[in-house]
Formats: sequence, structure tokens, C-alpha cells
Amino acid sequence: MPARRANPFWQVGKVLILLVALGILLALGTWQVERLHWKEGLLADIAERQSAPAVPLSAIETMAASGGDIEYRVVTATGHYLNDKERHFFTTYEGDAGYHVYTPLQLADGRYLFVNRGFVPDVDKAPEKRMQGQLTGEQTVTGLARAKLAGQPSGIPDNDLAKDIFYWKDLDAMAASDGLPKDKVLPFFVDAGKAPNPGGLPIGGVTIVDLPNSHLQYAVTWYGLAAALTAIVAISWWRKHHPGAPQQ
Repeated sequence: MPARRANPFWQVGKVLILLVALGILLALGTWQVERLHWKEGLLADIAERQSAPAVPLSAIETMAASGGDIEYRVVTATGHYLNDKERHFFTTYEGDAGYHVYTPLQLADGRYLFVNRGFVPDVDKAPEKRMQGQLTGEQTVTGLARAKLAGQPSGIPDNDLAKDIFYWKDLDAMAASDGLPKDKVLPFFVDAGKAPNPGGLPIGGVTIVDLPNSHLQYAVTWYGLAAALTAIVAISWWRKHHPGAPQQ
């Protein structure tokens, strides 16, 4: 060991290892700072979209067709609800288990838009228990556009079509289980706003913007580790070159 420590190549190697480790820690901290700025910008953009005036459905269609980001944009659509074809997405609301009610809205041109009308408790899943909220005639809904999922999220169970329980928002499966032609269903959803429904159900305005923003914490952690490494090296160097100095 003494011979290895005296070897200049070993000394250079230690320095290089420390510099690489320090560089990695600083790079990770800087990356998290960049992610923090990106996430703050994204949250600000979503907040701006949600507070913007509603746009017609055609504007969202055009944006979606061109590959634009339609998420959380306020939109208005008019049509007739097909209440006998509603689908149910399992979820919770203020601690209670239940379902989001997804109902096809038939547009004037014969196409369909699935609208998340809001939450109903488990005991009120059956439509006959909330007949007042089964809107008939022409209806106009204002809500937030939501993009179609590309596939089943990891760790989420398969949808139970036999029991009409969806654990993930599979638009194609919802349409197929309703017997609606795929080419007639718009490729996105709309989450209805907070306008109350007769009888109080479904409860609208249940969209949750859940984008965790822990990047500052992560940045502080990485930079803290870099500072700790620097302090350890500095103390080690001081003790090596001042062997007679008092130890704390």
C-alpha cells in the first residue's frame, strides 16, 4: 500500500476519479435545475390554458390532427348525450370510491365525442339511480380537452369490459364496447367543467393536474453531495499536509 500511494500514477488516478465523481454530481444537479425550469414552465402553461377563453371543438380537432398539444385547453362542444352508452372509469373523489362517467356526445355531423361528465359514488353507478342527471335534448358542454392515451399505463390492470369498469382510459375500447364506429369517434376526450348537473350527479370539474415537481429537492441533493465530497477531500488534504494540527 505505501508503494502504491507513492506511485505518481496512483496519485493522478485518485485525482481523476475525484474530478469525475465531482463532475457527475454537478452535472446531475444542473440537469435537475434545467428540469425544474422546464416543469415550472409547463405548469405555468397549463394554468394559462385553463384560464383562457373556451375555443370551439373544431380548433381542438385541427390542433390534434397536426400533432399539437391539446391537453387542458378549454373547449366547448354541442350535441346530444347517448346516456344508454355511458362507460365507467374507476377512481376516487375526496376519499370516496366511485367512477367517472364517460358519455358519448353525438355531434350534429353524426360523429361522437366522449365526455367525462364527472364523478359518481360507487352506489350511484347505475344510471337509474341518478336519472335527473341524465341530460336529454341538445346540450352544450364546456370543459378541458384531454389527449387519447397511447397505450395501457404500466402497472394498471386490464379493463373489465364485462362489468363496464375501466381502469385506464382506453378510448378505442370504450367506443367498441358501445358499438360506435372507430372512424366516427373523435380521438380525444373532454372533461366537463364544474357546471352543476340536475340532482347533483355526476360531479363535474374533476380534472386533476398531477405533475410532481421535486426537481429543486433533487438539485439540492446532488449539489449537496458535491459539496460534501469537496469538503471530505479538503479535510483529507489538510490532515495529510498538517499532521501535527489538532484534530476536532
